[in-house]
Amino acid sequence: MSDFFVRIAGRAPDALAGRRGAASVAHAELMARTRAWTALGRRTQATQIALYHEDSIEFAAALLGAWLSGKTVWLVADTLPASCAALARELGAAPGVFWGQFPPSCMPAVPDEDELCRLPWHEPAPDFPALVVYTSGSTGAPLPIRKQLSQLTGELEALEACFGARLGHAEVLATVSHQHIYGLLFRVLWPLAEGRAIHAERHEFPEPLALALAARPCVLLASPAHLKRLPAHLDWSGAAAQLRAVFSSGGMLEAAASQHARALLGQAPVEVYGSSETGGVAWRQRGESADEGWTPLPGVAWRADDQGLLEVHSVHAGPDGWQRLPDRVEDAGAGRFVLRGRADRIVKIEEKRVSLDAIESALLAGGLVREARVLACPGLDGGRQLLAAFVVPNGDGAGLLAREGKPAMNARLRALLGASTEAVALPRRWRYLDALPVNAQGKTTQAALLALLEDKPVGKLEAGLKARPRWPALRVLEESSARMLLELTVPADLLYFDGHFSIAPVLPGVVQVDWAIHYGRRWFGIDAGITGMAALKFQQMIRPQQPVQLELVHDAAKGSLNFRYFSEAGAHASGRVLLGADRTC
Repeated sequence: MSDFFVRIAGRAPDALAGRRGAASVAHAELMARTRAWTALGRRTQATQIALYHEDSIEFAAALLGAWLSGKTVWLVADTLPASCAALARELGAAPGVFWGQFPPSCMPAVPDEDELCRLPWHEPAPDFPALVVYTSGSTGAPLPIRKQLSQLTGELEALEACFGARLGHAEVLATVSHQHIYGLLFRVLWPLAEGRAIHAERHEFPEPLALALAARPCVLLASPAHLKRLPAHLDWSGAAAQLRAVFSSGGMLEAAASQHARALLGQAPVEVYGSSETGGVAWRQRGESADEGWTPLPGVAWRADDQGLLEVHSVHAGPDGWQRLPDRVEDAGAGRFVLRGRADRIVKIEEKRVSLDAIESALLAGGLVREARVLACPGLDGGRQLLAAFVVPNGDGAGLLAREGKPAMNARLRALLGASTEAVALPRRWRYLDALPVNAQGKTTQAALLALLEDKPVGKLEAGLKARPRWPALRVLEESSARMLLELTVPADLLYFDGHFSIAPVLPGVVQVDWAIHYGRRWFGIDAGITGMAALKFQQMIRPQQPVQLELVHDAAKGSLNFRYFSEAGAHASGRVLLGADRTC
């Protein structure tokens, strides 16, 4: 697709570029914003810039402006302090390096509203180093991956050849962020190339998503984590009537989740398999059959190496020939293949080779577990490596956990594994979750899981005294750069129940505010003083052992942390914490 920029420049000014809420955005407005960002790029000396913007239409304009002004764009999934620090190490701290919605201390650059680039577009060459994206972090620390412009446009051509006819002029809605390669390609670049309307906002919640999907012909971009959690009690019939396709990528979609989405949305999701390094590789759409075969995208060649690992070759996989993926593969005939698990999930425990995939499969087959992730981690004393299991129980497992407690559940699962796993390789640490934590891409990262192990063991004296807890049991349900959704369960022997009240213990409001500030500082890296509170409300009491959800939203631009406690019973408390200057970046 060598005419990517020509297509965009030649579109009619009154053509629909996208929607921002209820408002339509014309192509002329998108072009004006693109020229403003291009002007910013032409007066910025740095050749490498970091871009973050949650509005997909403004992000598209900034991305085009950066490329038209010769900038290589670095994408990061969030603007947490560690991510900003990593970008600063890579790009330096020159003025204009950070573009968009980074924290104020990063001195983010935005274009002058009145400054538009009047010069003709200078389209980048095909080998222009257009992009640096990071791997997802689901199998280790995120790593930067460089992409030439021809790799991106080559993948767009393959996607349109394979799926364009069924999409037509459908509008593009997404539950995933465009700050990752899947969302970038499907939510921004592909619609730009073909003139499909882009929705500026990410549809994070199912209720407004169902309404948006029912409004007009559309395509849904989702992740496995989002699809398997679609609530069946909502009315999805309008969405099913308007959907032209449902895409799922970013991880493997379980067969049960595919069937669940198919029952609600009227069609099975199109699953796209690939990686940050190779781009899209293959696709499948499972109906009622149990066919697990993957069909390569147009222009993609594949083969198995002498170890049975998948190798791919395509324009968008890169100019360096065949690339190997850490997935085992078998030939399924007719040019297709079947995946047989990841080879990089073999670890050594006490010199024994252990398959993390095999342990997870054994846990799922035991009848007590709905989801499981197993990771290798350092021992409690920082010594030898051991395994930690993060488990979402099914109904039977949750019942056992409630009746007999965590030690009994641990013993049952270890016994189930004993038939196939040597004792030295059994998980030593267990965490039981209502849901695996996911980020804006619907990914469950190693960092998020390992953070759940951060509770330090108490010393012998403290253990003997059984110190009263001061914090709730914590589950991370969702996370993004500016929003966290946590589940908190308040222990019955919480220290703060003392004197509040003796007959019916109630969680004090001041503790609720303190917890919101504590977790806001922890997750968003907030290092600012508290200057005040606003809109503080306490609607319902929180009692012992009552699970509640805590939503935290960090608005760096306004210097505030918004919190909301709620449960099935309704709203419990909410408010806005006013912050001083952020000093974290």
